[in-house]
Order: sequence, then C-alpha cells, then structure tokens
Amino acid sequence: MSSQDSFRRSVHYLRISVTDRCNERCLYCFPREFSGWRQQEDLLSYEEILATVAVAVDLGFTDFRITGGEPLVRPGVPDLVREIVRTPGVRSVKLSTNGTRLAGLAVPLREAGLAGINISLDALDPKRYYEITGGYLAPVLEGIEAIRRLGFPSIKLNTVLLRHRNEDQIDPLLAFAAERQLILRFIELMPVTSREVLRPENFLPASEVRRKLESQDRLEPVEGSLGFGPARYFRMERRGVTVGFIGALSDLHFCEQCNKMRLTADGRLRPCLGNQMEVDLRPFLRPAIDREGLRAAFLDTLRRKPLEHSFRDYYEPERAMTALGG
Repeated sequence: MSSQDSFRRSVHYLRISVTDRCNERCLYCFPREFSGWRQQEDLLSYEEILATVAVAVDLGFTDFRITGGEPLVRPGVPDLVREIVRTPGVRSVKLSTNGTRLAGLAVPLREAGLAGINISLDALDPKRYYEITGGYLAPVLEGIEAIRRLGFPSIKLNTVLLRHRNEDQIDPLLAFAAERQLILRFIELMPVTSREVLRPENFLPASEVRRKLESQDRLEPVEGSLGFGPARYFRMERRGVTVGFIGALSDLHFCEQCNKMRLTADGRLRPCLGNQMEVDLRPFLRPAIDREGLRAAFLDTLRRKPLEHSFRDYYEPERAMTALGG
C-alpha cells in the first residue's frame, strides 16, 4: 500500500537527483548565467541516498527515478542503481538523462537492473540541437542506439516544446521515433529557470501540438499506463508511433493524480516541482542515520504536498531546474 497525501492521492514515486551538474546548458532548465553549484560535501552520498530509499520503501514508495542535472556525470551511478534495485520492496528503477554519456554506460546500467530510460531529444538537426542545449547531437544518437541494442524494457524520448526553435523538428522526431518504435513525449515549457521562459515567443502549448497532429492523423488513446508520470499517451494510426503530451499549464487536470515527490541532490525533499516548499533531510542523515527522523520528515512533507502546482500564479523559481532534479 502506497502512502497517501492529504488529498487521498497515492504517492509511490520518488525522483532522486544525484547531482546538480550538467554537461549541457539547455535553455529551459539551465540559466546561462548560472554558477550556483553545490559543493561536493553538500551532496548526499550514495549511502545517504540508499538510507533514504529504505525509509521511503517502508512508507510505500515502490518506484524510483535517478535524475540530475545530468546524472551520468556523477561516477558510480550503475552501482547506485544496482543497490536500489536490490532493496526489498522496490518495483522499478529508471533513469532520465541527456544521453551524452549513455553509450559508454549502457551495458553496466542494463546489468544493474535499470528498468527504463528517458532521453532528452529536442531536435534532430545538429545546429538546432546545439542552439537549444549547447551540446552535440551525435553522442546522444549513439547512446539511443546502444540502449536499443541492449533491449531496455522502456525507452522514451522527451522533447521540450519551444516556439520558433524546434517546431520544425516535430515531424523528423516523429519519423525517428516511429522507425525505432520508441515513445516520443512532447513537454510544455515550465517556469523552472525564470518566469520569462513563458513569454509568447517561447511558449508552445502541448495542446496546440496535439491539435496539429490530430489534424494530420488519428490519435487513439492508449489504454493502461506507460509510466508513473502525468503524460497522456496516444497511438498515431498512420505514423504508427506512440506519443505522449505533458502539459503542466495547458492541462487543467495535470495534478489530479500526482504520485511523486523529489529528492534534490543536496538532500531536500520536495513534494511538488511547482511549489517552493522543501524539507531538509540532512539533519536526519548526518552525522548518523536517524530512521525515525527521516520517516517523520517524509510523512510531514507528504502531508504538506499541495493540491496543484503554482506555475499559473506568476511563479518565480528560487532554484533553477538543474538544482531540483529533472
């Protein structure tokens, strides 16, 4: 039985950031002027993360995702995955990544028991990809092919929608996903770097993209769940590809079934991405593990989980997305 929040939503999904560092600088999550890196000693050790996972499992959490920053810039992630997978009561461990280091780590991640990978892919044109991410496309494509060859149970591509920047990449991305039988998800911009990203010249609603695709093809709703997040999935009849839409602002029912909390790399438990409230777990992890203190902090945070995010209420983030965990 999973934990319930004050609104009787079942909460069983914990996203764990292992680093605030990233080797790309995506426009939508990494302010160009950002320099507020946490020092190494501020980040949770893997032992502290595993202790937190053990308490979360005791409270009914069953599903975990490793995030960053870019999680694979931190050494030893496959070992962490292996230990979480081995924890009694854990149902699945997945990873979100920009894919740039995936090719070299695909085998150890598969051997560790990783159940799925979400890869950011905002464009297939190398120039456009660089403009959006500050990185290079080739290693990402190499990483995608590496995990396909290994037969990971779940592979999803995540595309953040940016008006005038990657609208013309939607069709190539659909063709790419269809050819490889991968799920492609379109994600609306959220004000997780600054409120300014929501200006009309940047913001492309997921609902608008969905309407455009519906005018071109029949979108059949996918029965059952394809994950633990808020995406709504459809199968495009002619293209033969499954697409998901994540619209935190345009979907007025976005938070109704929210089942997650976040653990930041510096040890703060955050019940909602679009709400500033966080609870620092480090006093219960250092200098020694205090399981009862951790348990109480989890339950208190769960009780304070808001009914919905505040992105529509002139939300101004206090910490950049790279510090919070994807």
